[in-house]
Parts: sequence; structure tokens; C-alpha cells
Amino acid sequence: MVPSEGGTRPRAGKKGAVAGLRKTRKAGTSQSAVTIRDVAKKAGFSPTTVSIVLNNAPLSRYIPATTKKRIEIAARQLGYRPNIFARSLRNKRSQTVGVMVFDMTDPYCTMVLRGIENTLYQSSFLPILTDVHNERSRFERYLEMLLDRRIEGLIVLANWLFLDIDLLADLEKSNIPTAMIGREVKNDSISSVLVNNEAGAHAALDHLYSLGHRKIAFVRGPAQLADSLPRWKGVKVFAAEHKLQLDPRLVVDLPESSDPISGFEDGYKLTEELLKRRRPFTALMAFDDMTAFGAIRALTHAGIRVPEQCSVIGFDDVAPSSWYTPALTTVRQPMEAMGAAAATLVVEGINGVVEKRKIRATHRIVAPELVVRESTRSVL
Repeated sequence: MVPSEGGTRPRAGKKGAVAGLRKTRKAGTSQSAVTIRDVAKKAGFSPTTVSIVLNNAPLSRYIPATTKKRIEIAARQLGYRPNIFARSLRNKRSQTVGVMVFDMTDPYCTMVLRGIENTLYQSSFLPILTDVHNERSRFERYLEMLLDRRIEGLIVLANWLFLDIDLLADLEKSNIPTAMIGREVKNDSISSVLVNNEAGAHAALDHLYSLGHRKIAFVRGPAQLADSLPRWKGVKVFAAEHKLQLDPRLVVDLPESSDPISGFEDGYKLTEELLKRRRPFTALMAFDDMTAFGAIRALTHAGIRVPEQCSVIGFDDVAPSSWYTPALTTVRQPMEAMGAAAATLVVEGINGVVEKRKIRATHRIVAPELVVRESTRSVL
């Protein structure tokens, strides 16, 4: 306000000040501070009746429809929003589900998380996402924090990090429905969803074999990773069925690493090592897509054209697979469906806890799908 000529500011009248205060209070109420009492005053009913209607309490079935309608209209006009925190304290429900991811930078996680989020959204549960960075201490600390926040369920995207971590005790004691994606825990309290890795590897090798490839190089997964053993088993089963000779000099192993992106660099280095061994091969089967990308880069740098001179196949079907050059033939994990399945199991478990029903763990194995693109072709 501009000062008066006399150097003093004009004083607002008492009526103007009161009106301004009322206006401020009204604005604040309409924005964020609307209470049950505000709705009751506008609708013309007692706060108790309004509370019963807006909280859909059991007694609401005795309240006339016209009364409910007036209360709902008043609440909507005022912009009333229920206090979820207070409600959760009353009914001991948080409507939250913890989601623990081993590494957010892994392309594998993106579609899995989409499936989890969509399912929890439809079930009116809020996900609390934590990235444990493949660190045991961080995993344990985040688990403790999630339990302290009264999560009603837990979903874990698992890998080798959890081989030596006993997470069962706290979860069983807290009666929290839990599902793991990518790893199965042999007990009756933790559900699991994983792809049939053996069938996927079997299909990948079948594809290369059907194209006439017999001299095939393999980049296997790290020994401690849960997916590695069943995928190699699928290879050995197919080889035994078709009397395909596996040359041990054409088999290399990815090193242990907590960085999912390292598969590209390791795939590059291991393919270079295979080329240095001077054992001819017409196809390369990589442990996953990131490894396959690294292998293609190494072959290209060595002057070997893919797929004309060497076919390459991956596993997972992460997003870049379809637009990589050449587009990668791979085994698709239905990642979004796996996330949705895990979330569904947890929501069903939460409902069972609320209804005091006995819920046993469910272990689901989903089928993979071979996706043929440009990185494989028949032997010339």
C-alpha cells in the first residue's frame, strides 16, 4: 500500500479487517481444511450422521437415501477429502504395499513395475518403492523402514542378493503377504512369480538349431544368479535330445556383478575372448539382452556381420531389443504380466488377512515367448 502524503499509512476499518479475515478463512477451508463439521453444517445434519455416511460405516444402511445424497453433495461442493491417515489409525489399515527393487537402472525392472503399479492402483493400494542398489545393508534397512510404516503387503524383485538373507522371520511374524518376482522361496508364507527359464533357453537353442547352426557359442549367466542354472539346464536338455555337441571352449561365464548394465561391457569382452580362441562359431546365445548387445558390438568391431556371418540371440526382451540394430531375436519374459501377477497375489493375501482367512503361498511359473527379429538367420 502506498503511504499517504502525511507519511502515515491509512488504518483499515474494523469491519474491513474482519471481512478480510473471514475471506481468508473461507479460502483456506475450501482448499484443504474442510472437516466433517463443515460438511455437517452445510448439509444440515449432525457430524455423527455425516461421518457415518462419508465413511460408509455399517450404520449407513439405516440412513435414508435422500439424506446420503444431501451429505454427498455438500461434501463435493466443499471439496471435502477424507483424512486417510486418521482413518488408517482407526481401522489399522495403511493401504500401502512395499515394493523393493534390486536396481532401478536395470531395464528389466521397468515393465515389471508397470504391472505392479497398474494392479495396485486398481485395488486402491499405494506402492512405496525402494531401490536397494544390490546392497544387503540397504535392503535390510529399507525392509525395517517399510515394516515400521505398517505396510500391508510386500513385493520384492529378487536376484542373487537374497540368497543369504533370511527375510522370512520378520515377514512371517508381522503376517505380511509377500511375493517375490524372479525367485522362489521354498516355504508356505512367501509367494513367487518367475518365468520358466529352462523352457526359454530350450526354445532359444531350438531356434538356432532349426536355422542350421551347430557351432554355437554360449555366454552363461553368473553362477550366483538364480536364473543362470535353469537356463543352462535348458541348453543341456536340448543338446542331449538332439545329440548336439557343446564345445566347452565356446562356453564363457559372466562375472559376478551388482551392476545390471555391466552385462553389455562383459558381453563385449567375453565375445572378444571367444574370438581370440579361434574356435569357429556361427551363432552366439547370450544370457540376456544386455549381454547380447555387447556381443553384437564386439562382433561388429571384429568385422563379423550379424546375422549374415553370426546369429545372436538374447533373453528378456527389454525395451531396446526391438529398435537395436539389428533388432534382437530374444526370449520374452512377460514382465508386465509378472508384476501384475505378483501384485494380485499380495492383494489377495491382504484381503485374506483382513477377513481372517488362512492364505497359503502361491508359486506361479509363467511361460516365455520366442520373439524372432533380425539378429538371427539360417546358416549360409
